[in-house]
Order: sequence, then C-alpha cells, then structure tokens
Amino acid sequence: MAGASSASSTLFSNPSLKIRRQTILPTNSQLSLLSKLPLSPTLHLLNQPRLRLHHRHDHHNVVFRRNHLVVVSSLDTKPTVLVAEKIGEAGLNLLKSFANVDCSYNLSPEELCTKISLCDALIVRSGTRVTREVFESSGGRLKVVGRAGVGIDNVDLAAATEHGCLVVNAPTANTVAAAEHGIALLTAMARNIAAADASVKAGDWKRNKYVGVSLVGKTLAVMGFGKVGSEVARRAKGLGMHVIAHDPYAPADRARAIGVELVSFVEAISTADFISLHMPLTPATSKMFNAENFAKMKKGVRIINVARGGVIDEEALVNALEIGIVAQAALDVFTEEPPPKNSKLVQHEKVIVTPHLGASTTEAQEGVAIEIAEAVVGALRGELAATAVNAPMVPAEVLTELKPFAELAEKLGKLAVQLVAGGSGVKSVKATYTSARAPDDLDTRLLRAMITKGLIEPISSTFVNLVNADFTAKQRGLRITEERIVLDGSPEIPLKSVQVQIAHVESKFASAISESGEIRLEGQVKDGIPHLTKVGSMDVDVSLEGSILLCRLVDQPGMIGKVGSILGEENVNVSFMSVGRFAPRTHAIMATGVDDLPSNQVLKKIGEIPAIEEFVFLKL
Repeated sequence: MAGASSASSTLFSNPSLKIRRQTILPTNSQLSLLSKLPLSPTLHLLNQPRLRLHHRHDHHNVVFRRNHLVVVSSLDTKPTVLVAEKIGEAGLNLLKSFANVDCSYNLSPEELCTKISLCDALIVRSGTRVTREVFESSGGRLKVVGRAGVGIDNVDLAAATEHGCLVVNAPTANTVAAAEHGIALLTAMARNIAAADASVKAGDWKRNKYVGVSLVGKTLAVMGFGKVGSEVARRAKGLGMHVIAHDPYAPADRARAIGVELVSFVEAISTADFISLHMPLTPATSKMFNAENFAKMKKGVRIINVARGGVIDEEALVNALEIGIVAQAALDVFTEEPPPKNSKLVQHEKVIVTPHLGASTTEAQEGVAIEIAEAVVGALRGELAATAVNAPMVPAEVLTELKPFAELAEKLGKLAVQLVAGGSGVKSVKATYTSARAPDDLDTRLLRAMITKGLIEPISSTFVNLVNADFTAKQRGLRITEERIVLDGSPEIPLKSVQVQIAHVESKFASAISESGEIRLEGQVKDGIPHLTKVGSMDVDVSLEGSILLCRLVDQPGMIGKVGSILGEENVNVSFMSVGRFAPRTHAIMATGVDDLPSNQVLKKIGEIPAIEEFVFLKL
C-alpha cells in the first residue's frame, strides 16, 4: 500500500490471501485502498474521525490531512490527563513524564463535566460513569478515555465515537491476581474457612460442624479458558485436581500443555465437582448458569465466580442451593454491585462472598496502572492501540457503499460459530470473496476483521477491530485464510458474495457441511440487505434479520404450515420462510426467520415433527 508506514504494512499484511481470476479486468478504474476502506458502525477501530495519515520520513515526523483515517497530534505543549480514580504510583509517574496530570477523585457528574473541557485524556476505573454529557462537555478536546481494568460498561462508547474520542482499556495486568483469588475462594469454600473463622471469633469451638471436602482427585471445570481461566487451571493441577475446560476458542495444544482436557459445555457442567467461571458477560453468556443448566449438574457441585456476576441467574442459584444441587458457592462478583443488603444469595449460609477483589493486589494495581498509562500515552502520541475498543466516524459515502457487506461478513461469522459442535474449538477459517473489482480496488481487511468479529465477540470480552483483528485471531489459535475470485461484471458493485468455511469441526446442523467436509455459509447483499444464500451445498435465500430456524426435512406438502402453526400458537412472529431442495419430494432445507425468541418447548415441538430430520436455531 503506497505511502503506508512499515508498521502498518506489517500489521495489515496477509500473505495467505489467494486471488483466483476468471477474467482479468482493466485497471483504469482502480481506486486508492484507503479511499475505498469502508467501516461498519459496529466495527471497533482506532477512532480518529475523517482523517487520513500522510507520512514523511524525516525523523519519524508525520503530517496529517483532512478526510483521512488516523491522526497523530503534534503537541507543542504537554497534554492534560485527568485521573478521576486512584491508580498505582508507577502509572502516575509514567503519565507525569509525558503530560500534566490532574488527580481529582470522587468527582460528582457535574464536577466531571466542568473539568473535562480542560483535559485531553481521562482515566477512570469502574466507579466513574463517562456519559454522553461528559463527551459533550469536553467541547471536542477529549481525545482518549482510559479504563483501568477490563470492563467498559461505565463508558458510553457510542458517544465517544461520535465525539472522536478513543477508548482504551487494560485487559491483561490483573490476570494472576484474579486467578489467585479464584483459587483462594475455591480452597476457602472447600474447607469452610469463612464460617469457621466467624465461629471461633464468636467464642465457639465446633470442629465437627465445619468438616470440609478434599480437592485431590476432584474434577474442576474451568468455564472460559482464556488468560485467567488457564492460570486457574495451572494452580488447580498443582493441588492435585483433575481439570477439564470449556471454551470454543481455546487452542487444544495450549490446553494439553497444561494437562487440561477440552470438553463440551454440557459435559463440563455435568461431570464437575467444582465449576470455576471465567467467561465474559455478553448477550450469549448472560444468565448462562440458570435453572435449566443447574439441573444438569452433579448433585453437590460447588461453584466459584470471579468473572462477571451477570453470567449467573442469582435467583436460580439460591434455589439450587436450597434443594442441594449446589452444595456451596463462592462469589466475588454480582449482578448488582454492591448487592442489596437483604440479598438472599449474599446472606445464604452456604455462600461465601468478597466485594469484587479479583484484581485487588498491590502488584495487580500497579500493573493495571502501568498498562493503562502506556495505552493512554501511546494514544495521545497517535500510536496504534491494540486495546482500542470503540469505532470511528467515517465518510458517509464510504460507509454507504460497504456497510451492508461488512454487516454480511460479521453475520456469517456469527452464524458459522453457532453451528460448531463439540469441545475442540474453531481453528481454521477460510473466507472467499467474489467480486468484479480488480484486486487493488477492494481491500478485504475490513471484511476479514468483521468475520473475525462475528466469530469471536459473541463469546468473548475482546472487542475486535481493524487494528487488532489479526492479532486477536492469532492469539486465540484461529487461522483465517482468504481467497478472491474475480468475476465478469460491473465494478460498481463491490462484491457479489462472501463465503465463510470452518474446517476440522463437527456441526450441530449436518446439512451445513459441504462436500469437502467444512461448515460452509455463503451470503450476498440484496437491495442493501445481507442475505444467507447457501448452507453447506444447499441454496437458500434468507434475509439476515432477526433470528433463523434452519430445518432439514423430507420434502412433502404441508411442512411450511406445520412449522408456522407451532410458532403462531406460541405467538412467535414469522418474518419469512424459504425452502431450498435437492429435487421434488426428496430432501429440503427450510429457513424460517422469526422476530421473537422461541421457547425450548416450541423448538421441541418442531423437532418432533416426523418429517423434520434435524434443525438448529441461530441467533443474530
């Protein structure tokens, strides 16, 4: 890419891209890669709006022009960084070496809005809400918000994007501290430490009341095998426990190196003596541990949560404790923090609790402070931030052209990963693009990033963007290759189709497997709307809006009516139905779009229709 720095070229290079031509097109209509770089509003990028980078190689100076992608501000004076919550001294010292630092804690919302117009960067933890009003009050001066920690629930990302403010976080520094706290809760729960301590301090000496359970030989299920989960597994192995894990993206070789077996979700929760939660809170994981899944667990299971409170249905957990399915729980996080004083869960005698102390060690606090300080300073210098979590504003004409194709790419990734069965994880993905544009006229980095986003974000706390997509995929052991097929036709339309294939996995829906053995989905954009046009080897025509019920069935009269009637009886609104078949009265795939979430009972009724051979429900 002409004019790009070596760092950018390395970051965005993709030697696995293959181009297969059916027709060689003239190049007189070729366009700049940067001018054709489209962005979806849902794509998370280093966000300096409507600016493009222009490099000059004299002493690493960079000159900037309007209507370009990334900006590096040339600062004649030191920027000002407002630190609104306490961070470690090492982080403050790093900030002070580069900027003027204003440490003002416990600011009211009004005081924060008053101060922010004088600041170039803001650093917060979880206690300060950075609202739309804060960004509006900054008058455009605020360039960076740094969240000293992982979660960004307290920052209005949409408002940050609209006001051209980059948001960065510090996702790695507290890994060991969180893992150690998980093990501390595990052992304290197993040996009734908290209750025994309170009893002795109350003047009692009830040794028989607080008999615990041994950890040696017990099975621990680590739910989420990322940084914290894998560190918990290492320590549990040292305690003599048998460790299994569930994480659809955990590299099998990394798990084997620790001596951990990757298994399915159901196998993990149904065979474990202890379950330790380490998944992020996403729509897919919200209340994942509910009454239905508690019922699948071994009676007397013990649960530890140092991840996010919302992954547990707290009312269902109280009930599981009462009836003995769950023997004990050790919790550091809650749906509402602090929890209500009269919380049945907090007050339950079989539950030990701590006030969100996972990252609360001196060493972790210093590490987080350094990590967020480095991210903020780097962003103020204009460096690419791998921990950037929000999206940029982009020129309207570019967004208009590529937005539906970016949405299509993300939705294909999201659908494909939901089809994966088993505990082996996704490792090999191939993206194929068909287009009438010459190779230099279509930059596939965005499409690749959006596919990666669709594959990873639904079950991860990682925000995938154009800057970190390839790094994130590599970190998770996910190899994405690309192929481009050049077609005859008008280059005015960017793409004809996008295809996503996942190799070496089992499928929940066997009909999604292609002739060559991969899960295969293909889509097109029709009238500006993403459509699913192929599932496995079968042609379909499905508008990718709402959620989809895919059924493989015997092609016979009345099937559309039977499925539609079951959905209608339960007040589930159908937005469309589409049937693709091999030949009349053989086999067909019926795709049904629904606006509402069918209950398990509704899905069970559909599965019991004799002519339906298999079905799967996919959320978008």
